[in-house]
Amino acid sequence: MNRNIMKLGIVLVVLYVALFAKLNWIQVVDKESLDNNPINTAKVRRDFNRPRGSILTADGAVIAQSIANPDTDSEFKRMRVYPEGELFGQSTGYFSFRYGSSGIEKQYNDELSGSTFDQQVKSFGDLFVDRENVGNVSVSLRKDVQQTAQQQLGDREGSVVALDPRTGAVLGAWSWPSYDPNTVSSLDKAIAETSWKTLNAAPGVPMRPHFYQDRYFPGSTFKIVTAGVGLQTGKVTNTEPSYPFTNGYTAEGTDKPIMNFGGATCGGTLPEILRVSCNSSFAEMGAETIGPVDMVAGAGSFGFNSSVPFDMPEPAKSVFPTNVGNNQPKLAMSSIGQNDVQATPLQMAMVAGAVANGGVIMKPHVLSEVRNVQGEVISTYSPSKWLTPMSPFAASTLLDDMVGVVKSGTAAGMAIQGCQVGGKTGTAQLGTEPPRSHTWIIGFAGPPGKPPTVAVAVVVLNQSGGSESTGGRVAAPIAKAVLQTALAAQGGC
Repeated sequence: MNRNIMKLGIVLVVLYVALFAKLNWIQVVDKESLDNNPINTAKVRRDFNRPRGSILTADGAVIAQSIANPDTDSEFKRMRVYPEGELFGQSTGYFSFRYGSSGIEKQYNDELSGSTFDQQVKSFGDLFVDRENVGNVSVSLRKDVQQTAQQQLGDREGSVVALDPRTGAVLGAWSWPSYDPNTVSSLDKAIAETSWKTLNAAPGVPMRPHFYQDRYFPGSTFKIVTAGVGLQTGKVTNTEPSYPFTNGYTAEGTDKPIMNFGGATCGGTLPEILRVSCNSSFAEMGAETIGPVDMVAGAGSFGFNSSVPFDMPEPAKSVFPTNVGNNQPKLAMSSIGQNDVQATPLQMAMVAGAVANGGVIMKPHVLSEVRNVQGEVISTYSPSKWLTPMSPFAASTLLDDMVGVVKSGTAAGMAIQGCQVGGKTGTAQLGTEPPRSHTWIIGFAGPPGKPPTVAVAVVVLNQSGGSESTGGRVAAPIAKAVLQTALAAQGGC
């Protein structure tokens, strides 16, 4: 009998220790992943019946707010609504009792619910005053820029990102397909569940913020990175080397040449090969002139293979292959934005921004400031540097070369009268027949003779055609219109 009791005691102790270990594992090790799980409604349950601040754009549009629930029998006295619907859906995200939260709602939940340290300290004086202790979050996104991007992209799948290269403030971030967060955030269980299932099964994954969470082949827009690395290392200038005029480049270790678009013959120095987007020259530049060590390090200096310090949940990491040391054919293809190179639209907007901002990439952000219900500023975002891939001299040289691409090259469709505009088109061929491609353009604009004040990246997915002119024909008008709207908001050129 005593032996059985002892065995039972040992079993109970083991079970207790296992339970204690598991509980601590969940509370400590798994805490972050559980908190960040979008279907974890524990935090939302805690906050759902509490007051919650609004989200407002830089030009004054309310894009998220809490209102009184018209259903007086509901356990919830408030409901979250999104007056602009799908226009900002992928940025605001949703705030749902059933499915948790995403986007700005998730990133700045504590500020919106008045739970930050600064807000709690300030709330001591409100103990005997009947008022809500919440924060209204102002973001750098603009409704006018967003509407222009939406109208210009239309029903074509793709993304548009516009930012201020001087501060990193994101001015516009539109992707199609998008979604209306009002349905997912509905307090009506049937509406929310149906919407959730439909959206998650829909083509194009509408709830996913494609502009910073999806990666695509950047195609020839990546030549700006290759050129920037060449200039920064001193291995390339605007006068040397002069690449041979040819219709293709064959790297050592293969007999398959990298051909120019349409079999065209091109070559020369950097300004010319950038103006016409010469594949053979840039492939040789990356594979031979620059070489694997500097290309991998240089791509990294632009932000590739690094986590992006963007104040939104789970930004994707853009990728440049690092296993190219003994693979010249792969390095040649990667140097023109093909092979295993992948980039988010946000990343390519930052590449253009680096050229525009004297070689400095600022940390991208959407937050501007947080105010309490009395309108007092609680906190303000302070812009800061992220990376410096180029010297001011290298950036100035590349800026002039990109302006040349707009003046008389493949990005001529971006030209804006009275403004200095630089750009680079890109066509990432998808290997289908008939030819289809992801069409890109990146660039910047601002007053003549002054640092550009807006940078932009546009990608339109799965378009017919496979020549470099496709990017200029499809993406350039979108970029031009978005630049014009953003510049007008800044006072014009």
